[in-house]
Amino acid sequence: MTSVIGGPQQTLHDEQVRAFVVAQLAGADLDGRSVCVIVPDATRSCPLPMLMGALHEVLHGRAAAVTVLIALGTHAPMTDEQLLAHLGGSYPGFTVRNHEWWEPSELVSVGVIPAARVAELSDARMAQDVDVVVNRAVAEHDVCLVIGPVFPHEVVGFSGGNKYFVPGVAGQQIIDFSHWLGALITSAEIIGTRGITPVRALIDQAAALIPSRRLALCLVVQSGTGALHAAAFGPPEQAWSACADVSAETHVRYLDAPVDRVLSIIPEKYDDMWTGAKGFYKVEPVVADGGQVIIYAPHITRISEMHPEIEQIGYHCRDYFLKQWDRFSDQHWGVLAHSTHLRGAGTYDPVHGERLRVTVTLATGIPEYVVRAANLDYLDPAAVDTSAPGAFVVPHAGEVLFRLR
Repeated sequence: MTSVIGGPQQTLHDEQVRAFVVAQLAGADLDGRSVCVIVPDATRSCPLPMLMGALHEVLHGRAAAVTVLIALGTHAPMTDEQLLAHLGGSYPGFTVRNHEWWEPSELVSVGVIPAARVAELSDARMAQDVDVVVNRAVAEHDVCLVIGPVFPHEVVGFSGGNKYFVPGVAGQQIIDFSHWLGALITSAEIIGTRGITPVRALIDQAAALIPSRRLALCLVVQSGTGALHAAAFGPPEQAWSACADVSAETHVRYLDAPVDRVLSIIPEKYDDMWTGAKGFYKVEPVVADGGQVIIYAPHITRISEMHPEIEQIGYHCRDYFLKQWDRFSDQHWGVLAHSTHLRGAGTYDPVHGERLRVTVTLATGIPEYVVRAANLDYLDPAAVDTSAPGAFVVPHAGEVLFRLR
């Protein structure tokens, strides 16, 4: 049973949301249970302090133990100071932890998806056994409660729900695998796609192997404000679906014609290009052939803290890797996927080389030699006039998807 509050044309008051959360958790069978609460890191808009307050009110003294696990995927860990600000303080009786995806002792396998099943789920794009490795806390608690937003997403269609298990608190191998499956489909093809995409099907299959009871509080967040349009509570599959329907109406904007030049202004919550690249993903569908996307983020000074190999590999279209697979198959597939997502559509052959549909220009604090070595164009951020005419300007880029009618 899934309960829903709000909708596409609504903005919920904090009191409404808090009352909804308290009522839903009060009615759940959590007495004496150990609960692992999985929440997003700071790269997702989410009113976590308010939600954590409601959660503490309901679970403190009622649940046997509560662990709050930050779903980093392969992002950088948050410091104690960052966690306090992100969660809105400390919560007596709750243990707060980063998902240490780089630490093998913190991970455990919950089962294997056989190659034949992977082939079915991926529409024959991939066919190999997939070991479903997740954070140990997920398997060792009685209940796992996901709390997080739903947005159009470049790998899975719409984020949220079981995606907080895989890739949110998973091991790198299955993260790489799921992201490369999305890259084979391409970001422009899968982003904002409703229903069960091949990547969503893989993620749901993986989550079904988790022995704990799974619940989710899925949210539709108003981009740029943190206010909520809607919230849904129930099994992750149903709660996610309800919020994806709302997100499809609130986080997708349609243009009548393609644009030649986009200026994506990246908010400071994205602190490297690994996360700031969302400013490209969300606008690629509306850029004309031969057009340009300028990623404006003076605060970003490096491509990726956790994945420095992207600077050696550079940014390329999908076919650049597929047609030279012997060169790249040993690289982390998640890094290759990120590369294709930011570089966008293109072709490659050994005679003519790489031909790319659009130009990607970084106007950031990353040094020019690093940008150009990574196969991207460079622009001094001091030369960018965010109010100049002639460009389609996207403030707070990264959450709202733009598409052509």
